[in-house]
Amino acid sequence: MRRIIKGASASAPAAAGADPRTVAAEIIDDVRRNGDAAVRAHSERLDKWAPAEFRLSERQIEESLRRVDRQTLSDIREVQANVRRFAERQRASLRDFEEETQPGVLLGQRSIPVGAVGAYVPGGRYPLLASAHMTIVPAKVAGVARVAACTPATGGDLPHATIAAIHLAGADEVYLLGGVQAVAALALGTESIPRVDMLVGPGNAYVAEAKRQLFGEVGIDLFAGPTEVLIVADDSADPFVVAVDLLSQAEHGPDSPAVLVTTSAGLAEATLREVEDQLAKLPTRDVAGPAWRDHGEVIVVDDLDEAFAVADEYASEHVQVLTRQPRLALDRLHNYGSLFLGERTCVSFGDKVIGTNHVLPTRGAARYTGGLWVGMYLKTVTYQEVTTDSASAYLGELCGRAARAERFEGHARSGDLRAQPRGQRPAWA
Repeated sequence: MRRIIKGASASAPAAAGADPRTVAAEIIDDVRRNGDAAVRAHSERLDKWAPAEFRLSERQIEESLRRVDRQTLSDIREVQANVRRFAERQRASLRDFEEETQPGVLLGQRSIPVGAVGAYVPGGRYPLLASAHMTIVPAKVAGVARVAACTPATGGDLPHATIAAIHLAGADEVYLLGGVQAVAALALGTESIPRVDMLVGPGNAYVAEAKRQLFGEVGIDLFAGPTEVLIVADDSADPFVVAVDLLSQAEHGPDSPAVLVTTSAGLAEATLREVEDQLAKLPTRDVAGPAWRDHGEVIVVDDLDEAFAVADEYASEHVQVLTRQPRLALDRLHNYGSLFLGERTCVSFGDKVIGTNHVLPTRGAARYTGGLWVGMYLKTVTYQEVTTDSASAYLGELCGRAARAERFEGHARSGDLRAQPRGQRPAWA
């Protein structure tokens, strides 16, 4: 029996501004028709940024590297090494194979990298250096030949640390360009920006909607929504820690859900008090406060079985387990983007430094998909070869019968032809 101590607000205010669907559709159509001229016009209108060239030169990239302090550059390199190490293990787990499945029949599988990827690295409220690590490093590990990265320069303010992260991650092209116009240019191609085969990376509601509308013309990683966290806790958890970790994700945006599911009513009440105390001192309370007010939830359940069941219903992007035996969740939980086990582990590690990918499914999509990983940059393709006349004849007879059962006479005749001795025509010819 679950008991809701704090629920999400049913009357949370809608986000202000124009409808993302309309805005995205209009900009995409303009870029499709007018190319660079449209990109430049929208960038100047929205970001007050319209340089002669959006692509950064090597000299400009080197200048950004010089402007970033040594410790930040060292940290970027270390984090990217963590991401690369995990991505390389993922890539090694994917093996090509060829097998003779029956005499004279060879079937095989190959993993071929996508040819060109467009990585969107957001700016805005927070400079998301980590998004450069998470989108570009795995693409290069997968073997993607060309990675073009875009990041905004709102008002002409160059994000030097983000540029450094993009460059050090291995991007082949860096564009100072943001918003719908950036992903549209990457997906459709313009006079100065060659088109890509796939778009990856997080963004605001307008960028996410643009990716959705462009899907099909290009591949995308995920349909992304606001960041989510769900914590499963028992009475061994520290309410101070629980509150810190809930707010760490609530600060992503005013619409970010933060949910506690616990077997302890005492922990639930203590966490509510801690959240309020910590919010008063949190520099990002103007964002985290509305998120907690409108999208924060605290649910008390009878036991861990029910807690895990509730967590699977939510299928949250991030699930953190603060219990006596956190590794039980590996067998008991099934729907999550990424799992964080025990008090020594926090979602912020996954967001920023530990090496797993932070581009993860939201809005319940963890019921059917995982997050961005090396495999998303690979096309798993198959091939076949029949090497003997007898095997070809056997399959031809089988194909003829199977195709005629479906009334596909052309398919059947293609099979009939292989069933005949080579050079001999079927009776219907």
